[in-house]
Amino acid sequence: MDKLHVSIVGGSGYTGSELLRLLVNHPHIEIDQVTSRQDDGKNITEIFPFLPKKIKNKFVHPDNVSFEQSDLIFFATPNGIAMNFAEMLVSKGKRLIDLAADFRIKNIPLWEQWYGMKHACPKLVETAVYGLSELKKNEIKDAKIIANPGCYPTAIQLALYPLLNKKIINEQTIIIDAKSGISGAGKKNDDNLLMAEAYDNFNAYSVQGHRHEPEIEENLKEITNTKDIKALFVPHLIPMVRGIYATIYVDLNKDLSEDELDSIYSQAYDQSIFVHFMGVNKIPKTKMVRGSNQCRISCFNRDKKLIILSTIDNLVKGAAGQAIQNLNIMFNFQEEAGLNYIPLNP
Repeated sequence: MDKLHVSIVGGSGYTGSELLRLLVNHPHIEIDQVTSRQDDGKNITEIFPFLPKKIKNKFVHPDNVSFEQSDLIFFATPNGIAMNFAEMLVSKGKRLIDLAADFRIKNIPLWEQWYGMKHACPKLVETAVYGLSELKKNEIKDAKIIANPGCYPTAIQLALYPLLNKKIINEQTIIIDAKSGISGAGKKNDDNLLMAEAYDNFNAYSVQGHRHEPEIEENLKEITNTKDIKALFVPHLIPMVRGIYATIYVDLNKDLSEDELDSIYSQAYDQSIFVHFMGVNKIPKTKMVRGSNQCRISCFNRDKKLIILSTIDNLVKGAAGQAIQNLNIMFNFQEEAGLNYIPLNP
């Protein structure tokens, strides 16, 4: 079987290097071009010595890259980059997965408000598929453009979907308290991300509003056919490298037994390879998912107040891993191809 040729635009950041780590052992993938401005011409293994020496590729400057041999292109770039390439690539029969936010929100004025720029290809946003793998498989199969979900939205939507889909919670009173490891901010020069600043420290940020909030609300409304959803979302930065941990508070419309809650989540995810409902009254831990494409979920019922706990690795299920899972669905590979990584412990 001929291998699928893929390229990565933005290969020197955290999500780009994570794509390389996962793709190198994918049985059906040949890595074609990997771009980097600052590392142009350098061997990938020189910049990332943790990668195996069988990777012979060199980084290519994005101005000199050719995608002629590529079947699919990953964009592991900042917001606002993929949308400038999308029309050209789609016109040439290429498929793309954007790990940034260019195609995540269908409401273009809302997207422009949150991201502070004019959208370059609003018509393509209409046809792009939001790549929440477990819940959008049929649409993903035929998609030309995949909007890979954000890390927070992945953990949060997987936790809320079964309840919203059954119409058993108040969709107007959702409160989300979520934490992210420092790698979620990307590889950049920011004083707040220095070890001396981030270590032994814990803080909220974007308290007055975070751009993942409209992404969560819009896509949950669509996949659960809910007229309106209001989610109060406050993210926090924690002094660890990897991990997303979401604690979600919702009001139940009726009292539910532990068996009923277990049944609701089991119906949603029993056939899922990567989403694990641990049962009621269990505590997911970030180390249960670290380095893997897994999501761990549990919940606690306290007098018709439900507390849902959800954790993922922000660089894997929250970024590169879910992108590869979407690729596998698009090209009819085994869904777990290249993703059979057991979480790291300890």
